[in-house]
Amino acid sequence: MAALPFSTTCSHSNSPLHHNSRSSFIGFSQRNNLWQLLVITKSISRRAIRKLSVKNVASDEKQELKDPLTKRDTFHDFVPDSSSIASSIKFHAEFTSHFSPEKFELNKAFFATAESVRDSLIINWNATNDYYERKNVKLAYYMSMEYLQGRALLNAIGNLQLLGPYAEALRKLGHNLEDVANKEPDAALGNGGLGRLASCFLDSLATLNYPAWGYGLRYKYGLFKQHITRDGQVEVAENWLEMGNPWEILRNDVSYPVKFYGEVIPGPNGSKQWVGGENILAVAYDVPIPGYKTRTTINLRLWSTKVSQEEFDLLAFNSGDHAKAYAVLKNAEKICYVLYPGDESIEGKTLRLKQQYTLCSASLQDIIARFEKRSGKSVNWDTLPDKVVVQMNDTHPTLCIPELIRILMDVKGLSWEKSWNMTKRTVAYTNHTVLPEALEKWSLTLLQDLLPRHVGIIRMIDEELIHEIISEYGIDDLELLQERLKKMRILENIELPCSVMELLSTEETSTVDPVKEIHVDDNDVKATEKEEEKDDDDEVGEEEQEEDSDNPSIEEDTDNKVEMRFKVDPKLPMMVRMANLCVAGGFSVNGVAAIHSEIVKVEVFNEFYKLWPEKFQNKTNGVTPRRWIRFCNPDLSKIITKWIGTEDWVTDLEKLAILRKFADNEDLQLEWIEAKKINKIKVASFIKDKTGYVVNPSAMFDVQVKRIHEYKRQLLNIMGIVYRYKKMKEMSAEERKEIFVPRVCIFGGKAFATYVQAKRIVKFITDVGATINCDPDIGDLLKVVFVPDYNVSVAEMLIPGSELSQHISTAGMEASGTSNMKFAMNGCIVIGTLDGANVEIREEVGEDNFFLFGARAEEIAGLRKERAEGKFVPDPRFEEVKAYVRSGVFGPYNYEELMGSLEGNEGYGRADYFLVGKDFPSYLECQEQVDKAYRDQKRWTKMSIMNTAGSYKFSSDRTIHEYARDIWRIEPFELA
Repeated sequence: MAALPFSTTCSHSNSPLHHNSRSSFIGFSQRNNLWQLLVITKSISRRAIRKLSVKNVASDEKQELKDPLTKRDTFHDFVPDSSSIASSIKFHAEFTSHFSPEKFELNKAFFATAESVRDSLIINWNATNDYYERKNVKLAYYMSMEYLQGRALLNAIGNLQLLGPYAEALRKLGHNLEDVANKEPDAALGNGGLGRLASCFLDSLATLNYPAWGYGLRYKYGLFKQHITRDGQVEVAENWLEMGNPWEILRNDVSYPVKFYGEVIPGPNGSKQWVGGENILAVAYDVPIPGYKTRTTINLRLWSTKVSQEEFDLLAFNSGDHAKAYAVLKNAEKICYVLYPGDESIEGKTLRLKQQYTLCSASLQDIIARFEKRSGKSVNWDTLPDKVVVQMNDTHPTLCIPELIRILMDVKGLSWEKSWNMTKRTVAYTNHTVLPEALEKWSLTLLQDLLPRHVGIIRMIDEELIHEIISEYGIDDLELLQERLKKMRILENIELPCSVMELLSTEETSTVDPVKEIHVDDNDVKATEKEEEKDDDDEVGEEEQEEDSDNPSIEEDTDNKVEMRFKVDPKLPMMVRMANLCVAGGFSVNGVAAIHSEIVKVEVFNEFYKLWPEKFQNKTNGVTPRRWIRFCNPDLSKIITKWIGTEDWVTDLEKLAILRKFADNEDLQLEWIEAKKINKIKVASFIKDKTGYVVNPSAMFDVQVKRIHEYKRQLLNIMGIVYRYKKMKEMSAEERKEIFVPRVCIFGGKAFATYVQAKRIVKFITDVGATINCDPDIGDLLKVVFVPDYNVSVAEMLIPGSELSQHISTAGMEASGTSNMKFAMNGCIVIGTLDGANVEIREEVGEDNFFLFGARAEEIAGLRKERAEGKFVPDPRFEEVKAYVRSGVFGPYNYEELMGSLEGNEGYGRADYFLVGKDFPSYLECQEQVDKAYRDQKRWTKMSIMNTAGSYKFSSDRTIHEYARDIWRIEPFELA
């Protein structure tokens, strides 16, 4: 690709859909109470075509909306029946299908049904964008590396209130809606809570009619597909795009250049030009996000990467050097191959950084282009923060800060001061972790090589930050200043900027200058001089004294003193701290649970909090009640609606609190138990299908499903199960049945491919399950199941049937968690520590309806210190379990490394950093209370009802209202 000016313009065409075809859009029209297929031809007015086509928002041509959209224009009042929907599905099966025409099998039925639904979404999608443009509203742009969407078909049909008609239409065509929906693969655009939260937020934004867009990357293979074998976890490429994605629309007319490497040269008027290097294109794929019971349909724009076909080396290909021929193409495409590519190698680190910059650069270029388009011929850049707010979901999009400055300075010609000021008013940051390794740092060398212009900007931001710190605190105490800079600087182990060194040297000189006039008594001066002479005689020779007197070099000495105090360590790497850059460059910093936000202020960013207390907020996470109870748990939803007396709770979750006054009602409890039983039977069938294990639906379903990580402590759970199993084996059959409640212990989650210890934990869980599940002495009293390839669809199956949910992370280490909210919302009781959102869940559902154990967050540092000093004495039961594992009862695999990580007082991978041993006895005792409560089904059912009733706070609708009010300052706009 030829080196071109790196600007925020994009290519465009006049019409985004079939502009060379006679048909511009396929939609529906009401006639004789049916939707009939309508082909809008060129004879129809340009205005009608614009309304019913997928609009190119990045087009340079400003299209005016001359009159308001009417209900007739968008079929607002019309509700299609099953016959018209069946006709639509048959049309897509014949004319837009990706499958052979002979059969109408499930895969084909899914695509045809999805495309039928998408037709309806497109109408509202276009109307929403047109409305926002006409009103010139302020938009929130949500920037995230992950979106864990889950299946879209049932969610979209449910939001459109068309579940009944679509189910009936598919029955007429010989299929069941649930079977058709199950053919949809989960979109592999995320991994865990970060991505699921982003998707919940988009759902709430659309439902609440807030003007917003999401931006992400379109990963071809996602993270990975997880297989469970005798060797534990095996990763293979996810194939979610193998048959295409019916929800996305490729925007070939919306693409932006993204540059890597090259060099920075001076431009006119002090500007900079980034030239040369490697150039790729980011191409947009748009996905509609419908709201519930509203016409508002917002956009998720995903970027894919490529280079122009001219980069294909045809000469090399024809000469037989095929690898060289398409090397440039593959190098660009691989940026969007995999979510979180392994970063053990320099190549892996480079690829991750390329991903992050691609997301930031393409998205910001698009945002600026949209802002300019809506501004018309005269762009007032001062209004940018009034029309645009960018929310960075964790540190992955941190490069938004220098990239926005680069665009404003180098492309739009604004000054540094104005660009920096506007960026600080436009960008906000959500922190999701207190783990040091997750607060991203990048090698300065790598950044300098890959993004040289941005390193220059980051240095300027770092310099501004240092001067602000000095302005606030002064430099009287250089030691204290050094400590502050060590914690707060963006650049780590990198020399101070010249302007700062000069300031420090000047101030130090003025402090120690012996010839400076000081208004003190002459006697005091003489006394001081005598003391100095005495000290000089003691420390240096007469000749040296004379040399110093003849050649005073106070300024030089001061420079050396300052330089020595603030020197860099050549043995340590030079790094860029992305979290610090987020705090310095954003106008808002929020945590995602009350306890997490306090830790952010008191520990993680304490110095920043003291400098800018007004920046810091809490926004406790939430989940969408549409997907996570209304659609995934229809039986319980009907009961809730019946007893509350309205279905309004789906968008006003506070109404769930009404259930509290019925919690002791026997009729409600019987209905509640029956709904749970139905869901448990579904889970048992699912487990048999996925794992081959047969489990008893009458047993307690005890679930821990989340990313596999040491701090989430799946190891504590499985060691508790091992202890339970060992005690069972030591008892008679009668004693076992009397003491232990039957349990099915279900695990799910992915261990990162290079996270060896997490993969050992997966292997351990599966080995324990293989032993226990085949033990005839135990039978149905205890089963251990690891569900492979945990994702949103699996969660939608498991959560409604769960009864006990484990959220047992080391206190103070989980930012929030959102699966705990989903479980509580579905009447599942939580066993957990006072960590993340557990704290608030326990407050809302009531202490009697939550099983609490373990050390508190404020105790953790002291407990680790106790361990390091060799004062920790492990519980005998903990030692018993480790010895039992080492005995080989769970197979020949060597678990010495895993058990060894729980021993010793210090060292990497040892000393039980996550305090499994410390919390183990408390955990066992809490599990005894769980058994006791479960035996009393009346009490347990009341606890379950109280969990659902108390979960209203944890709706993402509440969270989004708070973001909109306190951070984004945006207003809802509901289409007429």
